[in-house]
Amino acid sequence: MPIKKALIVWGGWDGHTPQESAKVMKASLEDAGFDVTLEDSTEAFADPDLGRFDLIMPVITMSTIEKEELTNLLAAVRAGSGLAGFHGTMCDSFRNEPDYQFMTGGQWVAHPGDIIDYTVQITKTDDPITDGISDFAYHSEQYYMHIDPSIEVLATTTFDGSRFDEIDGVVMPVVWKRRFGKGRVFYSALGHIADEFKVPEMKTMMERGALWAAR
Repeated sequence: MPIKKALIVWGGWDGHTPQESAKVMKASLEDAGFDVTLEDSTEAFADPDLGRFDLIMPVITMSTIEKEELTNLLAAVRAGSGLAGFHGTMCDSFRNEPDYQFMTGGQWVAHPGDIIDYTVQITKTDDPITDGISDFAYHSEQYYMHIDPSIEVLATTTFDGSRFDEIDGVVMPVVWKRRFGKGRVFYSALGHIADEFKVPEMKTMMERGALWAAR
């Protein structure tokens, strides 16, 4: 069986520890038998043979992407390359690019209270990505997102009214998957910094989700 190939591109805001987090996922994918290419520029998305990668992972926050790079990335995923990512390094990567947000299925808009304690609720226990994982406590940013209603939600979190009373009781997707053309897309809102990969539930879902997304 041919070895699967993955591309991880890191960059953007340093507060999300993009290089360190990219290295964590590189090690996880290599343990799963992938040949992993690690790059630090969106220029990697302009590769005319981008579709050779079975999995593409952006680990980039609040950056920009050239139009030809984005067009090539969208085409690769639509044609069957998988896309997987986490936190603001995938769903707050290119704020000015609605076509990118259409592909990912969501966009970060707020994290009320910043770093807080909250609960992640597993809503689909029969999925291989969440199999054996129960609801768990988490200490990080609780992401409030604008989401595509077509996503398949695997886990959620519930906001209280302690910061903004108008969002009291809002149930927000945390982990989801979807299709984009022939490609599979996986996203987890967890993973503010690399240290959060030490949380077993977070790391397990991220690893399983990336493997699911890969062609």
